[in-house]
Amino acid sequence: MKKNKTFYDNEYTDDIYANIKKAEDHSHFEKLQKFIDKNDLKNKKCLEIGCGRGAFQNMVEDYTGFDISSIVKKYHRKNFFSGSAEKLPFKDNSFNALWTINVLEHIIDPEKALMEMRRVLKPGGMLYLAAAWHCRSWAADGYPVRPYKDFNIKGKTIKFSIIFRNAKIYLALKYIIKRLFIMLRFNLFDRKKILFRHKKIKANFDHFWMSDSDAVNNMDQLHTIYWFVSRKDNCLNCNSFIEKLTHFQGQLIFKINK
Repeated sequence: MKKNKTFYDNEYTDDIYANIKKAEDHSHFEKLQKFIDKNDLKNKKCLEIGCGRGAFQNMVEDYTGFDISSIVKKYHRKNFFSGSAEKLPFKDNSFNALWTINVLEHIIDPEKALMEMRRVLKPGGMLYLAAAWHCRSWAADGYPVRPYKDFNIKGKTIKFSIIFRNAKIYLALKYIIKRLFIMLRFNLFDRKKILFRHKKIKANFDHFWMSDSDAVNNMDQLHTIYWFVSRKDNCLNCNSFIEKLTHFQGQLIFKINK
């Protein structure tokens, strides 16, 4: 965790984050605003995990930000805490709603983080969970963005193969076939609380070549959906068979039942 924290401390001092000065500048603003409005959260107690510089802190009145980096505290005018998402410093049933955006893929033990999110949410609490699903192992070394001359024969082969492994038709078939097996297994055998299935991948905390060079997990949305459903939570935007089969990117919204 220490190396992770140092990496994000350095990242948040970089000028690339200066472009996101207000909520409207963020790609998730409109979706998050809809989530807040639809669930009447403007005056409710809300937590953001992985808040960074706090672009969303004024979207609700009672806001608490949480991030692995402690140096971003100076950007926050509302409640702010720093630490690991695997062990949140809040009491059980503290918040009406929680959102986390592009964070889960960077957490060493994402299941612990999800358990903590459920713990600090009140019964009936709302969760907006957005992540970079299906992060690739080759991002750590920047294969898609670096020239062939940077690599040896093995590296050149990996870089060339990405052309085919990133093809939309290949990915669609791969994920749909995989998800059909996931659905079958869950509906036949896994109705009780299941473990959060994910694949560990190499992260690069020395050089940020491209988006998700620092990701440590490859996760599938369907596994995530079933993890919550097996705990009797309701997924509000992934109920139908088609949604479960084809929902490859974007956010998941859950109502927590406990």
